[in-house]
Formats: sequence, structure tokens, C-alpha cells
Amino acid sequence: MAGPTPTPTPTPLPPPSVPAQPVAAARPARYDFLNSKPPPNYVAGLGRGATGFTTRSDIGPARAAPDLPDRSAAAAAAPAVGRGRGKPPGEDDGDDDGGDEEKGYDENQKFDEFEGNDAGLFSNADYDDDDREADAVWESIDKRMDSRRKDRREARLKQEIEKYRASNPKITEQFADLKRKLVDLSAQEWESIPEIGDYSLRNKKKRFESFVPVPDTLLEKARQEQEHVTALDPKSRAAGGTETPWAQTPVTDLTAVGEGRGTVLSLKLDRLSDSVSGLTVVDPKGYLTDLKSMKITSDAEISDIKKARLLLKSVTQTNPKHPPGWIAAARLEEIAGKLQVARQLIQRGCEECPKNEDVWLEACRLASPDEAKAVIARGVKAIPNSVKLWLQAAKLETNDLNKSKVLRKGLEHIPDSVRLWKAVVELASEEDARLLLHRAVECCPLHVELWLALARLETYDQAKKVLNKARQKLTKEPAIWITAAKLEEANGNTHSVSKVIERGIRSLQREGMDIDREAWLKEAEAAERAGSVLTCQAIVKNTIGIGVDDEDRKRTWVADAEECKKRGSIETARAIYAHALTVFLTKKSIWLKAAQLEKSHGTRESLDALLKKAVNYNPRAEVLWLMAAKEKWLAGDVPAARAILQEAYAAIPNSEEIWLAAFKLEFENNEPERARMLLAKARERGGTERVWMKSAIVERELGNVGEERRLLEEGLKLFPSFFKLWLMLGQMEDRLGRGAKAKEVYENGLKHCPSCIPLWLSLASLEEKISGLSKSRAILTMARKKNPATPELWLAAIRAELRHGNKKEADALLAKALQECPTSGILWAAAIEMVPRPQRKGKSADAIKRCDHDPHVIAAVAKLFWHDRKVDKARNWLNRAVTLAPDTGDFWALYYKFELQHGNADTQKDVLKRCVAAEPKHGDRWQAITKAVENSHQSVEALLKKAVVALDREENPNAADA
Repeated sequence: MAGPTPTPTPTPLPPPSVPAQPVAAARPARYDFLNSKPPPNYVAGLGRGATGFTTRSDIGPARAAPDLPDRSAAAAAAPAVGRGRGKPPGEDDGDDDGGDEEKGYDENQKFDEFEGNDAGLFSNADYDDDDREADAVWESIDKRMDSRRKDRREARLKQEIEKYRASNPKITEQFADLKRKLVDLSAQEWESIPEIGDYSLRNKKKRFESFVPVPDTLLEKARQEQEHVTALDPKSRAAGGTETPWAQTPVTDLTAVGEGRGTVLSLKLDRLSDSVSGLTVVDPKGYLTDLKSMKITSDAEISDIKKARLLLKSVTQTNPKHPPGWIAAARLEEIAGKLQVARQLIQRGCEECPKNEDVWLEACRLASPDEAKAVIARGVKAIPNSVKLWLQAAKLETNDLNKSKVLRKGLEHIPDSVRLWKAVVELASEEDARLLLHRAVECCPLHVELWLALARLETYDQAKKVLNKARQKLTKEPAIWITAAKLEEANGNTHSVSKVIERGIRSLQREGMDIDREAWLKEAEAAERAGSVLTCQAIVKNTIGIGVDDEDRKRTWVADAEECKKRGSIETARAIYAHALTVFLTKKSIWLKAAQLEKSHGTRESLDALLKKAVNYNPRAEVLWLMAAKEKWLAGDVPAARAILQEAYAAIPNSEEIWLAAFKLEFENNEPERARMLLAKARERGGTERVWMKSAIVERELGNVGEERRLLEEGLKLFPSFFKLWLMLGQMEDRLGRGAKAKEVYENGLKHCPSCIPLWLSLASLEEKISGLSKSRAILTMARKKNPATPELWLAAIRAELRHGNKKEADALLAKALQECPTSGILWAAAIEMVPRPQRKGKSADAIKRCDHDPHVIAAVAKLFWHDRKVDKARNWLNRAVTLAPDTGDFWALYYKFELQHGNADTQKDVLKRCVAAEPKHGDRWQAITKAVENSHQSVEALLKKAVVALDREENPNAADA
């Protein structure tokens, strides 16, 4: 292993034969010896039995190093030449010490690919121009060879990269086609994409639970704590049974304590929480009393009080004439529980600040009941013009006579105090109050409340004089004129009310006062609440048009009337409409709104009078004539209704609505012959398709099948695109048992009305009854192709499959239907009912997300709550359904059935009343009942009860069959 480098070994001792030399002379020989080369295979100490060893530092780097020069000749020798590719001989190595030795090699030199570790054969040779030229030539050759292989290498590299990417595509490349499809995604579909939560395992902390068996001692201890002992132990009997020895105190039941603390906390939270309406339920006085009764126990609070006491003491000493300092110091001592010290402090404050009423009021509050009167007496003596002190002095008295004496004494000092006059008048009798108010208006002539109070106490003539004096003193006060109008109305001078208001407005305008229309309307509402209806009407009449442009009058007045109606000011709204109708006599919309107001809040007589005026001013308005006739009919006066319709026909001779209304009046009152004559005249005068349809209905009611068929066929010749005539003809043939003829009628109807959904449904139902499910399925498929995105057709197909027990086919159809009609409420309601019971909650949540305000979905969710016995929630959702769709009778039937099971008589009557007022016309079950011939003249109440029976029969078919 040993190379040219000598192996370091321990220095051998000199032989004994060498004579001792002086130290100075022996030192150079020792250095020469150390730097000299050892003989080959020399191991120090081998002669005396020593063994040499070699370390990594002895070996050096794993490369052949040049022989080191002799250090003894290093100083005199020339600098070593550089190795191959080294520095030129004349170049300095950059070291500051020019006399230092150069190393023969650099251990930190980088590894060279060509020469290895710079230890080649020519490592010590000079790097001349020939070497440099040769290196340049070889480098150019390398570049040339590399350029020849470059294109081929790059092509191969590109091919390998493409192959790798094809076998290992990126995530973005995998979803590139789906990203391109996002262009067609709507905003609603984008919003409906659910959020993705974090379901990674690293965020789920595993919970390790260990269960240890409960020792018997703990169970025994719990049993002993829960048992009841009815006898006293010996120690308790020794103490007479009145004391409990400390060692025998039973262990407290911590569960009961926890429940008790929870109950107390909930009571406190209920007491301190706010109600739903936003009004606080905290009693401020009781709350402050609780704060005053708090005892200060903690060291922190005591130290805070000490600091505050020192601070307030400094305030009162440095500025004794500062009243808030004395009040704060007294209240601090009161909070600290030192009431006597507080009284002493506030007494000193009264002495230092005798002219401050707040200090005296605080002293009166802190004083005992016996001393309070004396304190307030000193206060009013020191400050005789303080209203607060006189009112406090009156409050301390117990009976009204003494209070009145104190207040009158205060009025001697402060005769112009309105508060004192009001307080003393409230305590006086009516006669004394009149005298006091006479004096009060002399002392306080500019206060309107005193004048008005005096006018209310006087007689009619004296009140007029008082108000005239008040009007002279207060020329810009509208309340005086309004009070004068109320006075005239109260004394029966109805003709003077409007004159007073009109004069008042002119007078106020002369005084330069702006008339605020909103403020005067509020005064009109206040007059209505006070019972002065004429004053209210007069105010509205004289102020409603102030500040309103002519083109905005109608819209503004109608809006004002509606707002008053919402606030319950019916007379004000009626007055606004009355004034508007004097300006807009021919505006049908205002007459209708006024009529609706009278219908809701007036009497039948007032409504009849209004409608008579309406038809006189608007003889061409059909709706007003029809409304007047209907009100007479509802009142039971059929002859009067006939007379109104005759007048209407004279005013509008070719009105189909009036003809049909007359027909309905006769038909509903069991006068079929009159109804038939009216319809015959209407047909002769060129009636529309509705006239022919009503004519056929009359013949169907009378049982004249031939006449009914004739009318329908003639009507279809005139109006082939009116689908109801085709439906009625097909239903008539089906009712007579002529299925093939009915099928032909429906097919002919679909040729004229290919987009009529009821015709498609009727034909499918007929085919299902005649030919079975397969033919019906084909009809519905054809209907869906011609009328895409029609939920009714999908629902009919689904129900047909369910009727024949094909649950899988029905589910598949429902899935396709929801894809084509994702926001259809009837389809989502069917989906909720079709899924198994445990999945209905999730399905209902999806349905609500898709169509939140659809009444069919809301009714389906209400059924879920109903089946789960959540009565209140079911009632709320059913109420919401009938509010959203009051014209659908199926929801009313469901609601009424619910109230019959879970409600009381009041809720049942309320639902029944609301249903009668809504007069529903639509709904699958509802129309099947109302369109039946036997139910043609039934009331809404009877129809609703029949719908409930049909609903029971549909939900419990077995019970119905039994």
C-alpha cells in the first residue's frame, strides 16, 4: 500500500554511539533528517519489535501524486513549473507572500474528463501554442460530429417524449374535451354543481376509545347515593335531630346539580334574551335594581373602588364647585354599601354647590324617606326657579291635595313653566282645571297644548272663542284649525267642517307656511282614529292634490290609498278614492279599486251605490256591469241582477261577456229554458266558440244527447281549432260506450290541434282502456315527440306504467323526464312519492333546490311532514302551497283533510272559508269532480268535501272496496 510518500512513524532514537552535541548545533541536522527520504521498505522501530501501521491520511488522495521536492532545498530552488493546462510560468498565483513555496499539485482541482484527476503523464509539462492548437482542432472535430448526430438525436428524443406522454397523459389533457363542453354550460347549471369537501384520510383523526369495566365499588357507591333513608342515624338523634354531623353529610348527586344549574341558566337566558319581534324583554328598572343589590366581594373590585375613591376625592378637593364630582363620589360609596358616607358626601356637595339642581335631586334620592322632604325643601329654597325640584317635591307628597299645593307654590315662582301647569291641571277637577288653564294660557300664550286642552273643557261657544284667541296668538299652528273642525263635527255642523279646513289651509299659506301633504294625511288618519270622519275627509279633500303634478295624480293617489288601506285607515283611503273619482270620472281602474275597498270593508248598500255611479259614468265598462250584477246575485236578489244585465246589454249590445253572465245567472238558478234561449240568441248574433261550448253544456245537463252532438258538430265546423269542443264530443262518445267513435274524434281533434295536451292525454287514456298499455305507451311517445319538454305527458306515461305494476319502467321514464324537464314541479313531486321511504328526505331536498317555490313540491314535502307526525311543519307547508296556488283545488282538499285529522273546528272552518273565497278551478282530482254532470250545481264547500272523500278512496283503495 505504501507509495512514494513516506509512511509517518514514530521518530527513532539516535544511536548511543553518537556523541552528545550542543542544542544549537544539533538542530539543523535534525531538520535534515526529518526531511530526508527513508530507505525502501523502512519501518521505524522494526528492530525493537515495533509494528508499523498505515492510516487514510498517510495514503492521501486516491490518485498518484508527483514526488514532493526536498523541503531543505525549497528556499533556494526555482518555482516549480505548472502542470499541463496550468498557469504560465511567469504568471503570479495571486498569493501575497511571494516567497512561499508552490505546491506541486492542487488537491481541490476539479476532475477533468480527459486527463482524469490532473495526474497524467504530462501533468508537469508546459502548455504551449501547439497544445492549444491541437485542443482547438479536436474541439472543432467534436462539434462537427455532434452536429451530424444532432438531428437524429433530437428526432429520437421527440419520439420518446411523445410516446411517454401518450402512455402517461396529464390530468389537464385527460379532461380537455370536458373543458371544451363547459362553453355550453348555463349559469344555473354551474351554480347547481355541488361543493366537494375534503374527504382525505389525513384530515380524519382516528379516535381511539378504550372501555374499562366499572368496579363494583363504584356501582355500590352510586346505589347508596340514590337510595332514600327514612331514619336518622345515631349521631343525628344525639344532636336532637336538628343538626347534621359533618362526617355524615351524604354525597351530593352531581347529575341533579348539573340539571338544576342548566335549568337556572336557561331561565336566566330566557329572561334576558330578546323576543322574535325584536322587542327586548329586559326590565330596565329591575335590571338596575339587580345591579344595585350586587355585593362586592373580590379583591379586584375592592381595589378598583379604592382607586376610584382616591380619584374622586382628588376631584372634590381640587374643584369643590364641580357638582358631577360630588354626585359620582356619593354613588361610588352607595355601590360600595356605605350609604351613610354617601349621604355625608352629597350633603357636602349641596353645601359647596347650592345652585345646582342635580346635586339636590341626588341628595333627595339618597336621603331616607323622612329626611327627603327636608332636603328638597332646602333645595327649592336655594333654587326657587328649578322645575325639576318642584316636581320632585310634589312627587314626595302622598295625596293629591298636598301635591297640588306644592305645584301651585312652584307656579308662584315659575309662572311660565308648562310642565308645572300640566301637572297641576292633571291633579285638579274639571272646574278647577278650566280656571287653571285660563291662567295657564295667559302665562304661556305660545303653547298650543294648553289652548287645546282649554278648548276641550269649554262649551261650544266658549271653545270657539278660545280657539280664535289661540289662532291670533299662534298663526302658524295647523292643530288649532284641525281642532276647530273636530269641534264643528262634534256639534253637528257638518257643513262647516270642510269650510274650516279650507280657511285654515289658506290662512297658513298666507302666513308663508309650507303645506306638507304627507303630514296632513297623517293628521287625517289621526282624525279618523279619533272618530272625526268628516274632518278626515275634509283634510284629504283640501290637501291631497298639493304638490302633485297633473300627470302623476292618478298613480300617486292610488298609492296613497293603498298605503292607508294597509295601515287600517279605511276612511282615509275611501276619502282619497272619492276625491280621485271626482277628478277621474271615466277611469275604470279607480272605480274597480274603490269597489274592492267597499267589498272588503264596506256594506252591501255602499257597494251598490258605488257601482251604480260607476256604471253611470262608465257605461261601456263590462267588468263594472258584471260586478254589480254579481253582487246583487250573491245578495240573493236575482231579479235585480237580471235588470242590471239587461241595462248592460242595452249599453253594450254585442258583448259576449254580458250574454254569458246572463246565461250563468239563469243556469245557476235552475232556469235552463231561460239559459237555452239566451244562448240561442247569442248564436244567432254570431257568438264565439264559448257560446257553442256553453250551449252544449246546457244540453248535456238536460240529457239531450242528440242536441248536444248537433251543437258540438256545428261548433266544430265553425271553430275546428277550438280543442274544448273536440274534448266534449269525445267524452260524450266515451260516456255512451262508443270507444271507437271517441277515438276517431280525438284523432281528428289532434289533426287540428296537434299541440293540445288534454287531447293527447284523453286519447292515451282511452287507448289504455280499450287496447291496453302498449297502445297507450305508443300514443304518449308520439305525443312527447311532437310536444317536447311537456311534463304532463311524461307524468301520464309514468302513472300508466305504475298502474300496471312496471316500477322499473316508471323509474326509467322519470329519470328521462327529469333530464328533459329539470325544473318541473309535478315531476319532482312524483319522484318524491315514488322513491322508498328512507330516500324521500334527500329527494325532497333535491326538489326544493331545483324548484323552491313550486306548489306541487311544497305539497309533497308537506305530506312527508304529515306522515312523520310533524303537525306544525305540515300545516305551515300546506298553507304555503295553497297561498302559492289558490286556484288549485287538489291542494285545498289535501289541506282540509289534514285539518280534519289534526286540527280543530276553528282551523277547519278557516280552511273551508278560504277555499270558498278562492273558488279553485284547476287540479286533476278537482276537475274530475267539478266537471262531473251530477256535481254541476254543487257549492264549493260540497265539492271540497267530495274531493276529500275521493282522496281517501285513492289512498286507501282496500278500505273503499270494503
